[in-house]
Amino acid sequence: MSDESDIAERILKIFKDSSPETVESLIEEAHKELEVSKDILLKQVLELRELDRLVFPNQQASNTIGLGRYLTSIHSIWFWIIIILSIATAISIFAIPEGMYPYAYLRHILGTIYILFLPGYSLIKTFFPGKEIDDIQRVTLSIGTSLALVSIMGLVLYNTPWGIRLIPVTFSLLSLTFILASTGVVREHHQRAQADSIIDNV
Repeated sequence: MSDESDIAERILKIFKDSSPETVESLIEEAHKELEVSKDILLKQVLELRELDRLVFPNQQASNTIGLGRYLTSIHSIWFWIIIILSIATAISIFAIPEGMYPYAYLRHILGTIYILFLPGYSLIKTFFPGKEIDDIQRVTLSIGTSLALVSIMGLVLYNTPWGIRLIPVTFSLLSLTFILASTGVVREHHQRAQADSIIDNV
């Protein structure tokens, strides 16, 4: 089932027939009957609630955690991996000389990940913080977007007094990755908090 209007109507029918008390129970019922992913069902339920077509009984207050606690939870591990890899790459670039083998291999590996994946992944996470796309799509888009971002950054630096040199490129890319990753984790937290709030019917 891919027609969103049809899914919405089926959700309303299930809601009318089974009279679930919570959004969570409605999604479970709809998931069993319609065989549609819970993310799609949640999106439809949120839209129906905004249109006042679904009204649930009052429930307990939301248990949504704040951003500070979210950053220390398992959900934000991707954010810390990106931060750690970015810092490790910057350190390796300046601490490991180009011809210092075998340590230079570590620098090359980190540099490749740094350029071809981290900026793009952070940007894609900003645009798609949830499960709107699958893992294969996320990785593919991350690589393509990283190449585009690095190219644009190189063009911008070329037209500045700093030029395309090691230090400006490294720190510009580091700053961009930090900003995008931070925006992505904030958006992800906001999306989860919104979903939890609706599920708990605050």
